[in-house]
Amino acid sequence: MSELLTIVLAAGEGTRMKSARPKVLHTVGGLPIVGHVVKAAHGAGSGQIAVVTGPEHGAVREALAKLIPGITYFEQTERRGTAHAASMAEPAYIGAQGHVAIVYGDHPLLRSENFEAIKARLAAGVDAAILGFEPADPTGYGRFITNGEKLLAIREHKDASEDERRIGLCNACILAFRAEVFRELIGKIGTSNAQGEFYATDLVELANDAGYTVGYAVAPEEDVMGVNDRVQLARAEAIFQNRRREEMMRNGVTLIDPQSVYFSHDTEIAADVEIEPNVVFGPGVTVERDVVIHAFSHIEGAHIGAKSSVGPFARLRPDAVLAEGAKVGNFVEIKKANIGSGAKVSHLTYIGDADIGARVNIGAGTITCNYDGYNKARTVIGEGAFIGSNSALVAPVEIGSGAYVASGSVITEPVADEALGIGRSRQINKPGYGKILNERFKAQKEKK
Repeated sequence: MSELLTIVLAAGEGTRMKSARPKVLHTVGGLPIVGHVVKAAHGAGSGQIAVVTGPEHGAVREALAKLIPGITYFEQTERRGTAHAASMAEPAYIGAQGHVAIVYGDHPLLRSENFEAIKARLAAGVDAAILGFEPADPTGYGRFITNGEKLLAIREHKDASEDERRIGLCNACILAFRAEVFRELIGKIGTSNAQGEFYATDLVELANDAGYTVGYAVAPEEDVMGVNDRVQLARAEAIFQNRRREEMMRNGVTLIDPQSVYFSHDTEIAADVEIEPNVVFGPGVTVERDVVIHAFSHIEGAHIGAKSSVGPFARLRPDAVLAEGAKVGNFVEIKKANIGSGAKVSHLTYIGDADIGARVNIGAGTITCNYDGYNKARTVIGEGAFIGSNSALVAPVEIGSGAYVASGSVITEPVADEALGIGRSRQINKPGYGKILNERFKAQKEKK
């Protein structure tokens, strides 16, 4: 297959979203909508990707730069239609070889397979290939005017006749051309339509008038669902999640209650992992084999080693790394910390900015005091150490291998290997003083 330049149209403000954020930056599966489109094009082998944004859309560029390097960007300062937006990328397509595709940037469920279907039609020898679909309700969509396998024109709904509006085959979101055909025709598009705009879809009729052959491929309706408001955004999220759930289960992951588990676009889970209900995966999570994730856990930016156990009601924040066989129990929060092999952080604990050695036991209510209001500092605990319940470890601090920290301690100084650290006040008992306090407090209450 020859080279493919993909021009992604992402300049829309998305006023129907009722948001100050550009429409294409709203997320599905934790990834901006336009990110899904770019990933689909890249996955189908598009060697060049050009994205057309609107004014002051630097955030779109920043988001995509983190996803795929080498994207070129162009700006559409006036809203004059899809062909006008595509023409902003002229520096990219002026010397392009092979084929040029235009794709709308607000289709988060688009797959690489949809690009592959178009590429197959181009490889078969047509001069242009357009992606279509058959919606349950075609209202509002441009209709395909066809003659067998040839596409003669795309008629926008507002410009279509009553007979044309009865056509069920509609324009989706990818229009691709031989590069030289695209360059020849893009400047010939006019504005004789109901909107007075430059439609990219007019390229089809222009191509036919010039004697070129235009073919088409048909995609499932779900794949080419566009997002224009938050209702459609929620529908897209639901479809995305159902796809990911089915993918996970077919790859050997057990979901006790699939509909209550939410994945990110980049969640990686190995076979023989069991996930209980109401678990949410944010971006950047990898889970190795034979892990159990118990109910009501939230995991983001974490790596969970094989044979580990997480939750219930656990929170793993970015840069939490669990080695093989580690245990993070209920109401435990881990952030930017390494939990060693076989270590146990069983309940009611916060571990942040820390290195926890193998086989360490962290008692209930323990916290690493990692922040002084200005800077973060690390806590280091050696292998086999035992941290008693309700301890506060004030970083920076190091606790040696095999050391023991007495329950209720505030540890501010290093504890050597195999030493006992005690950081608490001595208990004092005053006989009879409990009765005195009860009487005093009772009297105070009665005076109110």
